[in-house]
Amino acid sequence: MNKSNIKNPYVIGILLVVVDSFFFSLMTVFVRLSGDLPTMQKAFFRNVVASGAALFILARSRDKFRIKEGALPDLFKRAILGTSALFCNFWAIDHVNLADANILNKMSPFFAIVFSIFVLAEVPNVVEIVTLIIAFIGAAFVVKPSFGSSMLPSLMGLMSGCFAGAGFTYVRKLGKNGERGPVIVAFFSIFSCLTSIVLMLTDYKPMSIRQFVCLMLAGACAAGGQFAVTAAYRFAPARTISVFDYSQVMFASLWGFLVFDELPDHYSVIGYVIIISMAAFKWFYALREEKHVKAQMHT
Repeated sequence: MNKSNIKNPYVIGILLVVVDSFFFSLMTVFVRLSGDLPTMQKAFFRNVVASGAALFILARSRDKFRIKEGALPDLFKRAILGTSALFCNFWAIDHVNLADANILNKMSPFFAIVFSIFVLAEVPNVVEIVTLIIAFIGAAFVVKPSFGSSMLPSLMGLMSGCFAGAGFTYVRKLGKNGERGPVIVAFFSIFSCLTSIVLMLTDYKPMSIRQFVCLMLAGACAAGGQFAVTAAYRFAPARTISVFDYSQVMFASLWGFLVFDELPDHYSVIGYVIIISMAAFKWFYALREEKHVKAQMHT
């Protein structure tokens, strides 16, 4: 890569998204390594670091902690949905292999298409509907539907993607209404932290030093990922680089093999290929449509 490419904002954005994916995949490793602690306890210690980082960013901002008038209801909805996604994701991480947990969580952009109909009154086009249906077929290969309780962990992973997709829809709504990104992140982080500490106290388990360090590292990785993705979208718009966030699945597969001796079965691999292919196709189609609109504007 030559110097001109390194200075290209688009290239920097892609690299930062890959860094974000690396950190979040590593977060799932430390969550798993923390052992058989309750999910709420893991979520609390993960959120402590993220909350501190979010408050630090807000404190250094020009408008400090000011919330835009009328934004509070949507901030609560985003926080509730994001917290639900976090709890489901953490539970799934402990019960399915890392790659499966990560890819099911990455179904969020497809769920966002559905929730955008109700939250933003955005009607999906034919391409979005087709990619949505095919992506859910891919998710079925990962979940492997059955009549027993064996599919529950995978369903929880899928629910994490569902809640995350709904939460991202409210992030978009808040952004369209002029709310600042750091406020949205901080509100979610603090709400999630307070919720998890209340639930944690009902089932707290003493931790070893190793478990505490693992959870602190999980929080640090989550904060690092958040900083990286926030910086990435300052260099390039989300629609042009978000597809590279699926590199998190590749990192998770690598960590699963190296750390936990996990290998996804062939059904899961088929699901990965289908979901990532649909994400890539949707990304390519959106870019092509954007270029077409710009071309018409200049004619």
